[in-house]
Amino acid sequence: MLKQLFLLSFVILFCNSCAKNEPKLRNHKEDYALVIHGGAGTILKKDMTPEKEAAFTAALNEALDVGNNVLKNSGKSIDAVEKVIEYMENCPLFNAGKGAVFTNEGKNELDASIMTGEDQKAGAVGGVTTVKNPIKLARAVMEKSEHVMLAGKGAEQFAKENGLEIVDPSYFFTQNRWDGLQRIKKAELEKKTGFVDPMIVDKKFGTVGCVALDKLGNICAGTSTGGMTNKRWNRIGDAPIIGAGTYADNASCGVSATGHGEFFIRYTVARSISALVEYQKLSLQDAANEVVMKKLVEKGGDGGIIALDKNGNISMTFNSAGMYRGYLKSSGTRGVGIYKEDKID
Repeated sequence: MLKQLFLLSFVILFCNSCAKNEPKLRNHKEDYALVIHGGAGTILKKDMTPEKEAAFTAALNEALDVGNNVLKNSGKSIDAVEKVIEYMENCPLFNAGKGAVFTNEGKNELDASIMTGEDQKAGAVGGVTTVKNPIKLARAVMEKSEHVMLAGKGAEQFAKENGLEIVDPSYFFTQNRWDGLQRIKKAELEKKTGFVDPMIVDKKFGTVGCVALDKLGNICAGTSTGGMTNKRWNRIGDAPIIGAGTYADNASCGVSATGHGEFFIRYTVARSISALVEYQKLSLQDAANEVVMKKLVEKGGDGGIIALDKNGNISMTFNSAGMYRGYLKSSGTRGVGIYKEDKID
């Protein structure tokens, strides 16, 4: 009898323990979450001064604070994404907005996109040169037009008609980016080929992105970039391409990409990750690994992604030497990183 009572007590205690732990392990859902990136590429600690590293770390943390202030106060994920990317566009450290790289002609041509996961609405712009914050214009295209993407002069006219801030192109000038263009042009002359892949000279993929999950369970993703240093012929990469550089769906996940855009376009990186989560029921991390660490590597594409799913699970996956990145969750976890060896997730 005593043996039976002991066994019964053990079973009850074991079951109670399972009841307490299983929901946390299987069904835990964050009230909100946020993940950001500021570009990927050959980012090595040996090439970074302590001052520059501190500046990037501070900027990433400030961007997280901007998003957190929206989400913790029950704000919408789209507002968090827009405000975070606006902050990063205004920060000259990142290749977007004020920190945009130069084209071969010495101009700054900006691209951006945004997408909402509850309804798959999206807006994007390409090749704009006078709009201070392209992410705001991308949202305006989504909300105030029947279109998904506008480009060039037409997009700038639409921005004026909708009261967005217009600046002189000189606003985007930074000495650092100008010097980067000159280095690539010098390499062109030395090789006498007429064109050098900028990835060979300066293998950094400058883009900013943000994915947010709000308290209503809605996901939003956005991406903004100045593109590729020394780009020609109004080249546009993956950042404004829905399904390549940006994608969001409440049923699966939200994704923002950064890398060699031609590869991300060819292999529809953002949508592919979402589809693996939705249809093959892969975890977010497994889906990201399948696309970024396997498929892209096999095809020769460099870069990375940030993503989060409906439960607030986060992925910051990249196959390059580094990626400026950060995340936070409503449960209080948070981190920022730059190099591959930074373990923050």
